[in-house]
Amino acid sequence: MSASRISARNNRGWIIVSGLILVAVAVLSYLTPAVGGLIGGCLWAILVIVPNIGTRKVDRLVAQQRFGQASRVAKFISWLHPVDGWREQPELLHALELGQRGAMAEAIVILDRYQTATTPTGRCATVSLYQMDARWEELLVWIQDNLSETVLQKDFDMLVCYLRALGETGDLNGMLQAWERYELSLEKIPKLRTRNLARMFVLAFSGQTEQVARLFTGPLANYSNTIKLFWLATVDQAAGKDSIAHEQFLSISNTSDIRLRNEVARRLSNPVVVAESILTEKSQQILDKISTEIEDEARYSGGVSLKPRQAIATYFIISLNVLAFVLEVKLGGSTNVNNLYRLGALVPEEVVTGSWWRVLTAAFLHFGFLHLLMNMLGLYLFGRLVEFALGIPRFLLLYFTSAIGSMLVVTYMAVMGYSQADFVVGASGCVMGLVGAFAAVLLQDWQRKKTRLAARSLRGIVILILLQVIFDLTTPQVSFVGHTSGVMIGFVVGMILRQNWLGER
Repeated sequence: MSASRISARNNRGWIIVSGLILVAVAVLSYLTPAVGGLIGGCLWAILVIVPNIGTRKVDRLVAQQRFGQASRVAKFISWLHPVDGWREQPELLHALELGQRGAMAEAIVILDRYQTATTPTGRCATVSLYQMDARWEELLVWIQDNLSETVLQKDFDMLVCYLRALGETGDLNGMLQAWERYELSLEKIPKLRTRNLARMFVLAFSGQTEQVARLFTGPLANYSNTIKLFWLATVDQAAGKDSIAHEQFLSISNTSDIRLRNEVARRLSNPVVVAESILTEKSQQILDKISTEIEDEARYSGGVSLKPRQAIATYFIISLNVLAFVLEVKLGGSTNVNNLYRLGALVPEEVVTGSWWRVLTAAFLHFGFLHLLMNMLGLYLFGRLVEFALGIPRFLLLYFTSAIGSMLVVTYMAVMGYSQADFVVGASGCVMGLVGAFAAVLLQDWQRKKTRLAARSLRGIVILILLQVIFDLTTPQVSFVGHTSGVMIGFVVGMILRQNWLGER
């Protein structure tokens, strides 16, 4: 698992490269306007997009313990992006591959060249040296003697390693106290996988079998099966299920990965502490908080606990919109105003004179593919979250209330002369209703739990709504009234439905 720490430590290089590309594009656009943009696009693809894709590939390969392949990809990245520690990454990954094969002497020679406590790469090399032989007690002493509070707050990988070292040495209450002490730093970890890895370590040593299993079927699903088995056995051992853990460890004791074999041998000869016997009440409270954070993160980000079957209504409504668009194209075109009128576009005067059904049909029609794509993307992102928070029946009630309600407001404002909207189509009001409802969910969760995650997500939604308002006011073709009324209706209905849903639980 230490291999996940072999990664670039900051983004200064990306910022520098991006800045240089922007300068180059500006200069080229001035000197050769015809090809300046094309050259800039090529530079952006080669120096930013390709290395970024490669970085993610390295991360996945490391999670699967495929260090050899990861080293080769990292070498390619280092040619295009020789900063942020990427020059050293291929060598460090190669050292882990050697250790995995049992060539410890060769691996140590490579790691010895880099080890130091003053640089991220040096710290990573030092940690790897200790972990190869599962010398956790020595590693913990090294961390405590050489790494200051400031370093641990900024070097996320060392912080994760510190938490694991405390767990490996049986100081579970110290591990949970450290989690609480560095909680703000842990929240700032940019990679969700690294953050969940830290959670997994803490939960495993604390005997939280269900939560560890959930992480390995969700955000940590890319890890190799042997790694998963190792940690599932560890959490069983920490939960006092010795016989089950023993069988699991034996099943991977002959793995070809020498590093992992050493760790299995340590578990069999020196089992981890049974958590229940030493955890204090305060530690249990911290564990409960971590579990709540995992659940909230899944709820607020459409995470792994949001299974496809739980988003049936969202996918059903997306399908209806797509089918309506296909019908538009077949019957005369999606940008043909007369065709959209025949199919049910909202025309306020028509609604007032009896064509009431237009307040619903207009929400399933779209003016061109881009209009459909943008609305369906919003529906996909927010629909699943709201459906997960409210359940299918309430979600459908919210969606159609937002659709009809926003169209009625547009009709009223147009008839009264407050708006010039005389022809409206699109699911934008519905999507903004989902945004408003999600804001209601976050607000109620924050009021009940006071979690920073809910507060941070709520701030993000408010910013999104403000940006949408600015966009609507500066874009004449967009229905400001439809969007604003959708948000307001969604928020009010979401507050009511969410409150009732919580009361039934």
